[in-house]
Amino acid sequence: MKIELNDIDSYLSEVKDAVRRNRYRLDTNSRRQDNTNLFLKYVIDEQKVKDIILDLTAMDFSEMLWNEHVGYEHERLYVFGKNVNLLERMGNQEKTVPLYIKFNKLENQFVIIISFHEQRYPLRYYYC
Repeated sequence: MKIELNDIDSYLSEVKDAVRRNRYRLDTNSRRQDNTNLFLKYVIDEQKVKDIILDLTAMDFSEMLWNEHVGYEHERLYVFGKNVNLLERMGNQEKTVPLYIKFNKLENQFVIIISFHEQRYPLRYYYC
């Protein structure tokens, strides 16, 4: 499937608008331990998460996936990657951390940040 750059720009604009209006949540349930681990390993807070999301561009887009959960197969999930500088919590060094960020923007314009953690493997960027 061909994904147009302007479609990703539009998608990101809607995600950013939801984030600015606090119409989002970052999943940190038991199935999302990697998200929690990011906060344990680095000095990062909700404002930093917002700043990172608001800094995303279409060039950070990696892929679109279909939701695999039963009953939600119609939903599209969008994956982005971003290199950010974070301060290690146990230490005093700043490190460039490649993040894996996956969104689910619901029909009511509420955004679920499903994944927000260190990349497990390097991402391939769609427009690079």
